[in-house]
Amino acid sequence: MFSALGSFVYRRRGLVLLLAGLLTVIAAVLGPAVTESVKSGGFADPGSQSAAADALLEETFGRSAADVVVVYGSDAVTTDDPLFEQTVTSALAALPAGTAVSTLTPWTDGLPVDVAASLLGSDGRSALAVITLSGATEEDRQAQVDGVEELVEAPAGWSTDVGGSVVVLAEMQHLSESDIVRAEVLAMPVLVLLLLVIFGGLVAALLPVTIGVVAILGALGLLRALTTVTDVSSFAVNVTTILGLGLAIDYSLFMVSRFREELARTGDVERAVRTTVSTAGRTVVFSGVTVLIAFAGLLFFPQMFLRSMGVGGMVVVLLDMLLAVTLLPALLAVLGRRVDAGRLPRGITSRLAALRGAGRRGGNRRSGASGWARVASVVLRFPGAVVAASVGLLLLLALPLLGLQVADGDARELPAASGPRLATERVAELFPGQSGTVVEVAVRGAEGAGALGADVAGGYLADVAALDGVLGAEVVAQSGDVTHVSVVTDLLTDSPEARTLVEEVRGLEAPAGTEVLVGGAAATSADSIRAIVTTAPWTALFVAGVTLVLLFLALGSVVAPVKAVVLNVLSLAATFGVLTWAFVDGHLAGLAGFTAAGAVAPGNLVLVAVVAFGLAMDYELFLLSRIREAHLAGAGTREAITTGLVRSGSTITSAALLLVVVLAAMATSGVTFLKVVGLGLAFAVALDATVVRALLVPATLALLGRATWWLPAPLQRFHDRFGVSEGEGDGAVDERAATSDGRSVPGTVHLAAPDLRVGSDR
Repeated sequence: MFSALGSFVYRRRGLVLLLAGLLTVIAAVLGPAVTESVKSGGFADPGSQSAAADALLEETFGRSAADVVVVYGSDAVTTDDPLFEQTVTSALAALPAGTAVSTLTPWTDGLPVDVAASLLGSDGRSALAVITLSGATEEDRQAQVDGVEELVEAPAGWSTDVGGSVVVLAEMQHLSESDIVRAEVLAMPVLVLLLLVIFGGLVAALLPVTIGVVAILGALGLLRALTTVTDVSSFAVNVTTILGLGLAIDYSLFMVSRFREELARTGDVERAVRTTVSTAGRTVVFSGVTVLIAFAGLLFFPQMFLRSMGVGGMVVVLLDMLLAVTLLPALLAVLGRRVDAGRLPRGITSRLAALRGAGRRGGNRRSGASGWARVASVVLRFPGAVVAASVGLLLLLALPLLGLQVADGDARELPAASGPRLATERVAELFPGQSGTVVEVAVRGAEGAGALGADVAGGYLADVAALDGVLGAEVVAQSGDVTHVSVVTDLLTDSPEARTLVEEVRGLEAPAGTEVLVGGAAATSADSIRAIVTTAPWTALFVAGVTLVLLFLALGSVVAPVKAVVLNVLSLAATFGVLTWAFVDGHLAGLAGFTAAGAVAPGNLVLVAVVAFGLAMDYELFLLSRIREAHLAGAGTREAITTGLVRSGSTITSAALLLVVVLAAMATSGVTFLKVVGLGLAFAVALDATVVRALLVPATLALLGRATWWLPAPLQRFHDRFGVSEGEGDGAVDERAATSDGRSVPGTVHLAAPDLRVGSDR
């Protein structure tokens, strides 16, 4: 199948390039509009009790959320001066008619005395205005808040700090979009330079970049199309586009490297294209499918944020995979030997070769490939020690995971100088009565029973007020059979204590004949975390199960897939340990420029987990496919491992380095969420390409020996019928492993000789 695809792309390369060009132009026209179609928020579980409570209260009593909060301050005027009230009232009057459902200030008529007092700053020179916007949806409110800072600004000489939930989310979205664009701009020159180092020529280096640019445009276009049939989070655009760039370059590197290897061996462009697609292309497709399956695991979660990440990721990975086996081979077919055009001058080439590990030492030609042969020699000489040391290191890195704390993000995710964050901090400093979370309780009586009576309500309120952390509980509104109870606390919304209080309120016995629904920000956070925790095991089972099947079909083994999953889970635990050390314990706060909140959002961990697992399987397949080629050619286990490392080691580490550059660029964002994802994935890729793929995997395979390829007879028959065994090439690859320069290294096997046995399987 893949050989036929390679032949088709070669023969119809003009048509492939034409279609790809047309689709790229369409994507370039439609893609940028995706920012106008994506959705805000999406972090809550829509099927949770908190969502039901908030919906009931909003339907019955209308919205009363603090969408926008404005802190007004003056060094010259105190809050008891009529001029202060006049200034604040005049500033708020600038809001367009119909923008706000309500605007509360300390001087609002009919406001209870204690509530009015809580809106006055402790310094005597600050006042707080709370604005509830009229927009029916989050997107409507996001549109309304645009430019609100200028609208409500006080005159010169006064300070105006604007914050609130909608403003904070809008700032996160805006910064994320601009930071990702900046990250891509920063990463691209570095990527081009690294590709020059890797390939030693301009044309070959630009091919992966070209595919990466097409992938970004295509990703934006496909995400825009997705917004017409499903909700897509604005943050999904940020993450999937930069991953689309990284994976496109990743896959292109493997394809271009294999093409140059085959072209150097055969001198036949058509055969080189066909063999590249049937070998590296086959592996790219299987690797892409494993990453796609990992993203599919996000569809199990109820939060729109995670589900849209899953859908967007699946689409982008599919695009990268298709580009790698269609557009890229077509470009290679057109270029042919000109793929090596634009060679750098000999002096520079030799220096770049030295950077790749090539050069002359002691009169013998050595290369990066011979370096990998030496790595294989050491690993195979002491496999037990290498496994023990590698596993020990991973377990050591995973230790901080024992102190992991999770919580939804807040304004501290923003840069320290961000306006909405400064406003949040001023509220906490000057208005202590406003900093604690409020638990909103909806008590619904039986149909026709009416609202709670005074005596019944009084007993329930006393029970609530007796709970730890509760400052007071009161009935704030009644309508029909619904009673709104507000529970005031001094607890932070995302704190474990607030989540515990939510559960305690839910655990109280409801008044007879009523249903109690607990909502509010703390309840929403608690329900979101619970949904992630309860869904994650099912996601893990799905991803691991489907991955095992795919690896079985690709590798024709039972042991190799199980080994791959187990080692990747261990690597993932190490990554989570480092994230805990960096973000929960805050050890990288100063260096990476974020505020340690003592916790990390669980949704971020889920995203890192599924993407890191998929990328790890990427490199696993690229390595094992080359080892399997040598194994099927008749090499002993140790010779097959050496051959696989020599032929794929440099390419895997180069691909990992390029992907780390892209992900590290994402980590330069001022938004902590993107730092967590960028640094987490960058570390996971680096760890996987070095400790796991270069040391632990080959050492484990050496210990397993022939058992690596064990397959019971019934499964052997199943694999013979349904597995994909194509892709071992069109003939001899050469008894020496070709490097990217066409040089070769002794000590590897001749793939065209299936009866060859070199050494033993000890």
